[in-house]
Amino acid sequence: MKHIFKEGIDKSKPTLLLLHGTGGTEQDLLPIASMIDDEAAVLSVRGNVSENGMPRFFRRLAEGVFDEEDLIFRTKELNDFLDEASNQYGFDRDNIVAIGYSNGANIAGSLLFHFENTLMAAVLHHPMVPRRGVELPNLDGTEVFISAGHNDPLCTEQESIDLQSLLENSGGNVTVHWENNGHQLTRTEVEAAKVWYDKFF
Repeated sequence: MKHIFKEGIDKSKPTLLLLHGTGGTEQDLLPIASMIDDEAAVLSVRGNVSENGMPRFFRRLAEGVFDEEDLIFRTKELNDFLDEASNQYGFDRDNIVAIGYSNGANIAGSLLFHFENTLMAAVLHHPMVPRRGVELPNLDGTEVFISAGHNDPLCTEQESIDLQSLLENSGGNVTVHWENNGHQLTRTEVEAAKVWYDKFF
């Protein structure tokens, strides 16, 4: 997978896994990583799927309708890539914090839904429920921050509430931050994520 890796100043810090939104690239979230923790290593990945020339992490059938088969395949692909990257770059595979926006938040959520201990924690900006009607792995001790918009046209309030419930029912510790800025990723929600991150890391 096309990516950028930046070695961290403090090796005890988590590696920040950056996952962009639809049409983004591995460059998009680098400023956010700097705001969250400028001493941590960064692994920023570009999605392997193209939708009309726009990079994504998995295919969709329509707005808000995921191609589940592709989602499962791409989630495994990303999980395998994390194994390979940790060997290649020498970071701790058990100490990864994902930071995803929109489509990137959805693939990060899908990692949590499909693989136990794949992420230490996750920051999900404007995520949806990746899959419904599936049993989640044990998420005890997994910290999750969700930022959502009361008026998000792409991701309803109920999506965020459902995702919180599903994660908590599997043992995850979930913090939800609400805004009124539609689907856009705002500075204030990144600042809220920073406050949350500093509590745990």
